[in-house]
Amino acid sequence: MPGFVLLARPRGDGDPTMRIGITVSKKVGGSVVRSRMKRRFRELARAILPEQGVAGADHVLIGRASGIERDWADLQADLVKACAKLRRPAPPRDPRP
Repeated sequence: MPGFVLLARPRGDGDPTMRIGITVSKKVGGSVVRSRMKRRFRELARAILPEQGVAGADHVLIGRASGIERDWADLQADLVKACAKLRRPAPPRDPRP
């Protein structure tokens, strides 16, 4: 997605609780910019992940430089789209080595 990268990894411990991690590197901006982006991502996760996220998985949002300038509605639509991609079944693997 233009404003962030979303990673998710199922924990496999039987607990359906979703966990969230947020990271924004110094390449994105100074501490004020990074903190603002983290606050936006936290609110975004609260709004979208309970319904759209993968149950029992750890979700990590990695901020990109364009995420701070991105409109709120666009960020929400991007996260919904990213969650839909996560829930899509993986293609079958080739059994040959």
